[in-house]
Amino acid sequence: MKIWYQHGSEHSANLVMIGHFEDATDAMKAKEIIDALTKQVAEDQSAGTVTLGSPSERYGNAMLDLLGKLNVTTIGPGELEQFAYEVSVELQGNDLVLTTEEFDISAFLKVMILKGARIEIYSAHDYPNTAHGRGR
Repeated sequence: MKIWYQHGSEHSANLVMIGHFEDATDAMKAKEIIDALTKQVAEDQSAGTVTLGSPSERYGNAMLDLLGKLNVTTIGPGELEQFAYEVSVELQGNDLVLTTEEFDISAFLKVMILKGARIEIYSAHDYPNTAHGRGR
């Protein structure tokens, strides 16, 4: 008789990123940029020009136009799929609170810094008593 042991693993960053802004207007502008990029990535995904897991080395025309319109020059084409991940972005007064299970958040970080945020990042696994994330 053989007994089969199998272990599964699941990565879970339980990541919280909080952008603290000088005022709610800047926080709102950062959220609007994130929302616009998220919408464009969804459209590119529907059109088949963006495939999750296969980061592109080039911008599509619509994305390039949008990045120019938003004056965002620091996000690389390979980072854009981050806007297709499961991410919650909530505006809370002068703060923009992002929660996700993903580790790849550089695109969101760049948007927040672009709009002048002071950034706080942590895993809610390690800080379960904070107001954000899922705790332990």
